[in-house]
Amino acid sequence: MPNILVHLPKGSYAGEARAALVRGINAAAARAEQIPDHPHRRMLCWVLIDEIDPGSWTCGGADLTSQLLPCVAIVHVPAGVLDDASRALYVRELHDAFKHALPPEDTRPLASSVVLHEVADGAWGANGAVWTLPQFAKAAGFIHLQGLVNGL
Repeated sequence: MPNILVHLPKGSYAGEARAALVRGINAAAARAEQIPDHPHRRMLCWVLIDEIDPGSWTCGGADLTSQLLPCVAIVHVPAGVLDDASRALYVRELHDAFKHALPPEDTRPLASSVVLHEVADGAWGANGAVWTLPQFAKAAGFIHLQGLVNGL
């Protein structure tokens, strides 16, 4: 049940490349968080893409976006969903989503940055109420956390 904020240079993933990127991001989230392949469960994966205007993204103080494609994903996920292996999987698969969706004519080297924010239990609100890990496990269907659902 992540909220994933993606920052990209403006126009770098357009049309079908954008659609492929979103599919890849959703697939990576589902695998890392063990969300079942059910549409109502997968709808809880929110992806927001923010395109950054030319000259507004600097690396080392310089705008290098003509030479390099920086892509950032900031993932908010309830604490307790991920372990070390799923964190590594998340980072690798989000990088792969950026890489595989890249339009073939874009030959810039890809530089991805993935930040996983694990939100403390009871510090996430949804629809006007504070949610806890068992509620997230029930809603998202996290396969590995279904034992938490029985207490609800």
